[in-house]
Amino acid sequence: MAYIVADPCVKCKYTDCVEVCPVNCFYEGENMLVIHPDECIDCGACEPVCPTKAIFPEADLPEKWAEYKEINDTYSKKWPNISEKKDGLPEAEEFKDKENKRPLLKL
Repeated sequence: MAYIVADPCVKCKYTDCVEVCPVNCFYEGENMLVIHPDECIDCGACEPVCPTKAIFPEADLPEKWAEYKEINDTYSKKWPNISEKKDGLPEAEEFKDKENKRPLLKL
């Protein structure tokens, strides 16, 4: 079971999670991050440091964000790996608490 990055990451892309990941299993899209499910070791280090609470163990992923399981799986194989912390997106604070950001996700 892997961890999944879900809707709250869209338009924020904070990278606190990347900084604590011991296996560098995060991948960077234009406006969100994803986790490679085959590389994630289920350590859970990323979940508590996410400022938007966007990271979930697969079994606890809210049903309303179920499609993010496939998004993480697919795009972790297409997007570049990220292994160092960066600043969040310029609009991150504005979008941090917004919901239903799927239409804003750039794939």
